[in-house]
Amino acid sequence: MPLYGLIGYPLGHSFSAAWFAEMFCREGITDAAYRNFPLASIEELPGLWAAHPDLEGLNVTAPYKVAVMRYLAHVDPVAQAIGAVNCIVRRPEGWCGYNVDWIGFGETLRPLLAGERPRGLVLGTGGASQAACYALDRLGIRYLSVSRTPKNGRQIAYADLSPEVMAAHRLIVNATPLGTFPAVDAAPPIPYDQLTPHHILYDMVYNPPLTAFLRHGQEHGCRISNGRGMLERQAEESWRLFSGR
Repeated sequence: MPLYGLIGYPLGHSFSAAWFAEMFCREGITDAAYRNFPLASIEELPGLWAAHPDLEGLNVTAPYKVAVMRYLAHVDPVAQAIGAVNCIVRRPEGWCGYNVDWIGFGETLRPLLAGERPRGLVLGTGGASQAACYALDRLGIRYLSVSRTPKNGRQIAYADLSPEVMAAHRLIVNATPLGTFPAVDAAPPIPYDQLTPHHILYDMVYNPPLTAFLRHGQEHGCRISNGRGMLERQAEESWRLFSGR
């Protein structure tokens, strides 16, 4: 029986296995299984493949969306452009990498924007943020990345989030893991007192549904969304790649 799964560390917060189990039941799919494979190091990946020759596809989550790329025979051009992979599939030529995070993010962000194209701030510079930035580029939204250690002109530090910057950037995307269960009280260090009802907050974290980041936005009348819709949409795209259906 073909086996699929999720790699990352830790995985206690993830709903992916439950989503696939529900989808298999709903669609009457009895010839496939999906499991979580927490890897303490990405170097454990070849051993996982060897131990499970029935593995046909894997989703990839933090902290391995970039590091996994060196283990792949081929990386899809979109994933290359993003610089991160969150779905890998066994092909005749070897394991191949794709990024479907940007699809899930872009398609679930669009209705939240309600036709607007506000400037954005993307919090974090890891694999999830790279997918968000790619989607924002495709949507024609100008943005800055916010990092603890800025490296170029499109990145600024958290200390640079002045009232003027906050007022000029009404879309704020949390692409960090801060606030993920069980550390539910954590939140990115932005000046929440500068939020207004004109701001839009999107959190890629989906567990818990209302993170501390989103709660601050809710208290200031912002439009908010968590990452559950993004998870479901990228899972659908992953299954399309896994199964060819």
